[in-house]
Amino acid sequence: MVVSRFLQIHTLHSYPAALLNRDDSGLAKRMPFGDAVRTRISSQCLKRHWRSTQDEFALSAIAPDAIRSRNVVEREVIEPLENAGSVAPEVLTAVQDAFNIGVYGSSGTSETGRQPLLLGLPEVEYLREKAAVICAEHANDAKAAGEAATNLFSARRGEGNNFRTFREQASLPGGLVGALFGRMVTSDPGANIEAAIHVAHAFTVHREESESDYFSVVDDLQRDDEDAGAAHIGDMELTAGLFYGYVVVDVPGLVSNLEGEEWETADKSLASQVVYNLVHLIATVSPGAKLGSTAPYAYADFMLIEAGSRQPRSLANAFRRPSKAQTDDAVRNLSAYLGCLDNAYGSKESRRVMSLEEYAVPNATRVNLDELAQWAANAVRNAEAE
Repeated sequence: MVVSRFLQIHTLHSYPAALLNRDDSGLAKRMPFGDAVRTRISSQCLKRHWRSTQDEFALSAIAPDAIRSRNVVEREVIEPLENAGSVAPEVLTAVQDAFNIGVYGSSGTSETGRQPLLLGLPEVEYLREKAAVICAEHANDAKAAGEAATNLFSARRGEGNNFRTFREQASLPGGLVGALFGRMVTSDPGANIEAAIHVAHAFTVHREESESDYFSVVDDLQRDDEDAGAAHIGDMELTAGLFYGYVVVDVPGLVSNLEGEEWETADKSLASQVVYNLVHLIATVSPGAKLGSTAPYAYADFMLIEAGSRQPRSLANAFRRPSKAQTDDAVRNLSAYLGCLDNAYGSKESRRVMSLEEYAVPNATRVNLDELAQWAANAVRNAEAE
């Protein structure tokens, strides 16, 4: 019996002719690793696609969602009051300015001065209710409304530390996304939430494979006597690769974030459901741009999940020396490295693997994706894996 304090999820995804994640120059993101440059997919890109997917395993369907924006106060708090038409515009402006400073910090009155902040829907509703009360009490006095709104965020004169208090007293104050992937609030450190799902940048197990794709655009209304050349020419980078992905689920952190109490005694049903859905999302949701021109959709060729109590460790070093761009070669290298770790540190994790073909992965039982997800969910629900 292995106590499941951590789940480690290792994947191999293959993508041809795609541009999955771009840098500021429009080229594919890269990283040097070992003696080769690899194509990379950022963890932020991966998490964005997992949390925004709307299918049968959507995370938003099982718990309150969250909003990441610089404009939460204007569009989610003040705008509903403005549409109601019962509050003077100058009162709304005073409350809006005070709330923006309280939520986003001293430069919050300027949109360019704010950083996008993740707020859970319960927190948004809390702010909306507070704003409505202030506006109702000071419907014709902008100065008093502004002072009341300012005091709401003052530790000395008002409630103060609102988000920290909300985090301690409410269920999922930062929404499910905050509970899973964490958040940082520079204006109120008490509102910070430690991430329970740790996501590494995915990278190709082999050297980068890239080409510049030249394209042209034809003008459908071009006359026969006009220049026969293209109406537009351009190019974009396309890459192909077999990517290694690595995700860690901190089970105590996940349960505590979701339930707001100590993980050992908390109900683990929601955490179990989250992991069940997340395993499916990691395996089947593709990050990618240029959808219309590259159709960058793929399922995982290989997925290994380990359940155990020891500190997690990535298997990325299996690919420090570049593998061939083939799944079987990559799995052989991963399995060999995993075997070396077992020989050096002992095999103390319980393992299940989903793969398109049969591979000899040390101490791992092969299952299909639904069975793999259910096994991982059970490991969380029971805090152990058999």
